[in-house]
Amino acid sequence: MFQSARLKLTAWYLLIIMLVSSTFSLAFYRASTNEIQRVIDRIHFLQQQSSQLQIPTPPNTVITLDELQEVKTRLQISLIVVNGIIFVLAGGAGYFLAGRTLRPIQVMVDEQNQFISDASHELRTPIATLRAEMEATLLEKHLGDREARDLIESNLEELGKLQELANSLLELAHVHKKSEDFNDTVVLSEAINAAYKKVAQMAKKKHIIFEISSMDSKIKGNRQSLTEVFVNLFDNAIKYSHAKTNVSVFSKTKKNAVIVTITDQGIGIAADDLIHIFDRFYRADKSRSQADGHGIGLSIAKKIITTHNGSIDVESKLKEGTTFTITLPLVS
Repeated sequence: MFQSARLKLTAWYLLIIMLVSSTFSLAFYRASTNEIQRVIDRIHFLQQQSSQLQIPTPPNTVITLDELQEVKTRLQISLIVVNGIIFVLAGGAGYFLAGRTLRPIQVMVDEQNQFISDASHELRTPIATLRAEMEATLLEKHLGDREARDLIESNLEELGKLQELANSLLELAHVHKKSEDFNDTVVLSEAINAAYKKVAQMAKKKHIIFEISSMDSKIKGNRQSLTEVFVNLFDNAIKYSHAKTNVSVFSKTKKNAVIVTITDQGIGIAADDLIHIFDRFYRADKSRSQADGHGIGLSIAKKIITTHNGSIDVESKLKEGTTFTITLPLVS
């Protein structure tokens, strides 16, 4: 599809360029030939006058009519050659520019198609589980209260996963839009503390201690979105950490930016998976995939940080832990 669109766009580029070039060439040729024709007419007139008055014309002192006709022909050929060169160069340049113009659209469509494919896959799993459980229950001749309760609880669990995925997809779609409400002054420590409150019960169940040392740095952005980033990172730290371990959250300023590091003592991430860790729906090796989630939280976090003109990086070693580093510009 894009190759066809690229060729069509190239053809339009070429048509416009050649129309301009041909129009200019034709105007130049007409002006030049008119001047040549006037000289030819003048020479022809003088030759007639000379023959009538019987005045000999000195040889090699004037341009002959044949020479002027030859100049006119050479001019015509030169313009044709020049337009041919323009046609070839414009075709190549137009094809290149068409590719550059369409590349962002192609990337966007490819991402959209990949997003639809991945989302469909993630939605299919809980839906298939729901259907299988219901069909298996229908085959039971005698369904007791206990079995019905277990079925409802299992279905509610799967519906919860569906709702969580739907919320994540909506959040991802939201941050992909150009937000105009990312201009509030946000105190970073407030966003971090708000995020911790949301995951405090999860951390308590695994006896994970959060060591938070955050500065009251001020940045331009949206507090709710930044809180969502830290919730995702804290949630991952808890999920992939062993019980009775620590998670440290530390911030410092450097030049005109604030740097926040979140370090856990979890299972870590393999080097081959690190380059994909921010891809949508990507989950690392089996040990990490066994945890709840759809592999979309880090993609949302990266998009939010990028929208805030910041950056997020990750370092990890298997069986030692993971460190996420967020850099955000301070309020100037």
